[in-house]
Amino acid sequence: MTSPDLAALRPRLPSPVQEIADGRFGRHGIRLLLKRDDLIHPDLIGNKWRKLAPNLTAAAGRTVVTFGGAYSNHLRATAAAGRLLGLPTVGVVRGQELSDRPLNPSLTRCAADGMRLHFVDRSTYRRKSEPETLAGILRAVDAVDAYVVPEGGSNSLAVRGCRALGEELRARADVDVDADADADADVHVDVVALACGTGGTLAGLAAGLGPDQRALGIPVLRGGFLAADIEGLQERAFGGRRGDWSLDDRFHFGGYARVPAELDAFAGDFEQRHGVPVERLYVAKLLYGLVALADEGAFPRGSTVAAVITGRPFP
Repeated sequence: MTSPDLAALRPRLPSPVQEIADGRFGRHGIRLLLKRDDLIHPDLIGNKWRKLAPNLTAAAGRTVVTFGGAYSNHLRATAAAGRLLGLPTVGVVRGQELSDRPLNPSLTRCAADGMRLHFVDRSTYRRKSEPETLAGILRAVDAVDAYVVPEGGSNSLAVRGCRALGEELRARADVDVDADADADADVHVDVVALACGTGGTLAGLAAGLGPDQRALGIPVLRGGFLAADIEGLQERAFGGRRGDWSLDDRFHFGGYARVPAELDAFAGDFEQRHGVPVERLYVAKLLYGLVALADEGAFPRGSTVAAVITGRPFP
């Protein structure tokens, strides 16, 4: 089997950096940049490209089996990659009870892109990384020789792939400025912030940043488990902790896929102010958290903060 030609998909790399003039940051002397990873590719957007690309190469044409919930961005991205590259894909979906219900728009898109969907009960899903359970799942989907990508795409290959995100922001960033923003073409980034699900992107990003930069993760799931997961990912990818990174667990709004009215209104206001589409499950929580942190004085006056835009609204 041969590896797919990912270059044929013509990703936009490095992704552009856009300056935003926003008084909520400006009044604190903070410069806000958006790292537009949502513009890398129309179907494999944001951190999904960075995490999937090395795994798709490693799959070398084999069926790709991966995991996710009913609204998983990762499942949609994997399904789209399968369609674009001619790779068979299987999505193992958390929740056996969903098998008898109409597919939601996210899973409908997966199916339309050719992904075979296999629903498992939540107990089995929790044990999916155990060898015996995984072997049983692969037998059930008739793909015992498949290439397995974990939930969220976060494994050592993905983490090393995401290191490029940090490297792109390590040097002085080439910035596309607003009409209302200062006209400096390149700036030094002090803090790079992003929303975190499984933590793979932050693990790689932090490793690629310079010694005078730090990464800030905003978890979108509650539970406080992510720091240990990120340390584990860095250990497996790089042999130990890399970079200066931290998490702020206060902005998950109740957990994954929770978008209360306050958060939705904030995202709509940001879109209206700046003309940037705001994905609700991850990006809105990131931007909300950054506004709150700026008000708290978390960033010294004169700081430049880059927010990584890892996705866009769906559908």
